[in-house]
Amino acid sequence: MPLHLTKIAFGAQSYSDIESWYAGRRRPYLTTKYRPTKWEECIGGSLYWIHQHSIVARSVITGFTQEEDTRRWRIELEPELIRVHPRPKRAHQGWRYLKGDPPVDLAEGEDIGDALPGKMAAKLERLGLI
Repeated sequence: MPLHLTKIAFGAQSYSDIESWYAGRRRPYLTTKYRPTKWEECIGGSLYWIHQHSIVARSVITGFTQEEDTRRWRIELEPELIRVHPRPKRAHQGWRYLKGDPPVDLAEGEDIGDALPGKMAAKLERLGLI
């Protein structure tokens, strides 16, 4: 079973900003200073995007390569962005391994409706209300 990573969609004002990052790119990637120690297990897993304290989408990880000029690592992704059922997630710097079961993908044509903001959903979940 592959490992999954999470990453903040820093700078994204809305979900459409994340979509625009993928638009027209045949081989999207993001850069990081450190490669995950379990990087081989991450290939075939997914990178889950966090926006407004909720996991909102994912993209399959296809590989890791090192940039020669900057010595940074590229996390290479599939060009498809897949929406998932939102799940509350605290903000963090860089990437992190996803703990627990990954969020479920939205079915084709399924709409999330009026999803609760991540902070509010997390508080309601702690209170046992959702």
